[in-house]
Amino acid sequence: MNDALRKPWQEDLASLAIDPDVLAKELAAEQLGDPLDDLNPDDPDIALVCDSGLNWLKQGHQERLQGLRVFCEHRDPRAVALLLPLLQESCPVERMSAVYALGRNPSPPALEPLLQLLQADSNAYVRKATAWSLGNYADARVLKPLIHALQNDVAAVRLWATGSVAEAGSTSPGNADIAASQLLMSLRIDAEPVVRSNCIWALGRLYETLEEPRRQELVEEFVNALLNDAEPSVRDEARIALEQLDNQEVMQRLRTLIDEGLLA
Repeated sequence: MNDALRKPWQEDLASLAIDPDVLAKELAAEQLGDPLDDLNPDDPDIALVCDSGLNWLKQGHQERLQGLRVFCEHRDPRAVALLLPLLQESCPVERMSAVYALGRNPSPPALEPLLQLLQADSNAYVRKATAWSLGNYADARVLKPLIHALQNDVAAVRLWATGSVAEAGSTSPGNADIAASQLLMSLRIDAEPVVRSNCIWALGRLYETLEEPRRQELVEEFVNALLNDAEPSVRDEARIALEQLDNQEVMQRLRTLIDEGLLA
């Protein structure tokens, strides 16, 4: 594309500090807890930053981007009322950033607008952000739309939907079974290795919530991926997941596979 024809939001998308791919690292980090939970909201420095962020959200495009960066990092319930209108902005950078901020600042009024964006927004970056953010909403309504995204959307959105499907599934044994069913299917058929790897990771998070028949199915699919997936990264993820199940029968099965020369 001729640089002279680039739209301003395209420049912003290239330079925005909130890199959608950086959040991939958070999938694993979330297993250790959210570091934002350790922040003291009464810290005067944080309060000052949030006050500045609130002020920026009320101004022009560039200032709003500054404010959005603040609330992608910090939690402040006062921000929600200012973030919600930004979900309707024509600039996809602002929509995407507002979605991430509402993932960091989950609030019931944001749920329906986020679900609408996941299903209908024309920009894949926005849908990808929404797939991540909905994982922070403990509401049964998010599970089916996330499953639909995992079945039908582009690879980048499917990638983020895996973790959020697991989060939504962890709310009850029934939801866990529904989530596991789709994650197992995606593990079998998704063409993207990174999505298959994330399906394994997400299923590992659901394991303790599942009933025994489904647990056994999960183990069998992990073993199948370990032995047969064409992508080394998926095989590695399957092995890690099996080892983390802390199941003596599974560990014995792995040792047998090693003894038989099927695993290194």
